[in-house]
Amino acid sequence: MARYTGPKFKLSRRLGISLSGTGKELKRPFPPGQHGPNQRRKMSNYGMQLQEKQKLRHMYGLGEKQFRTLFDKAQHMKGIAGENFMVLLESRLDNLVYRLGFSNTRAGARQLVAHGHVTVNGKKVDIASYAVSIGDVIGLRERSRGLSAIKDALANRVHLPAYLEFDETALEGKYIRLPERSELSQDIDEKQIVEFYNR
Repeated sequence: MARYTGPKFKLSRRLGISLSGTGKELKRPFPPGQHGPNQRRKMSNYGMQLQEKQKLRHMYGLGEKQFRTLFDKAQHMKGIAGENFMVLLESRLDNLVYRLGFSNTRAGARQLVAHGHVTVNGKKVDIASYAVSIGDVIGLRERSRGLSAIKDALANRVHLPAYLEFDETALEGKYIRLPERSELSQDIDEKQIVEFYNR
């Protein structure tokens, strides 16, 4: 399945979650469309599981096949499958570029990586799904440090997660540890996603 390229605000309202992280999409807290405010349909268990899965998938901007492959990998790891899955998603290079503040959105971070602006341990990496390991240093190529889009994003960064360190002078971030579940999105019920795939 191809990546979603439709209206983001409409999708956010349908899923009931801010996919951009800004909350601007949810000024109208009901689904889009003529009957949006009056929809009181009771959702089945399957519907709730599917909705949680779609929330997380669209939040990180993954296609269905890529999303399922990562879930299968999480299930074979030690620990709780749902939490493992969210940690794997959080450890993707495009997501950590977004968390470090090099871009305002995950889509923008993915573009920075794909266009070759990002380095891991000093080497250019242009694969958005690259799994960053603990201790890896994420930086920018020399010629990319002056880009106005990156400067603006860094100036507007409001939060740096505790599992990342950032060197303002070198414009480099270090992945110092795996995130804990409490540090990840509280809007997602990962148990529903595990149930969805284990039906």
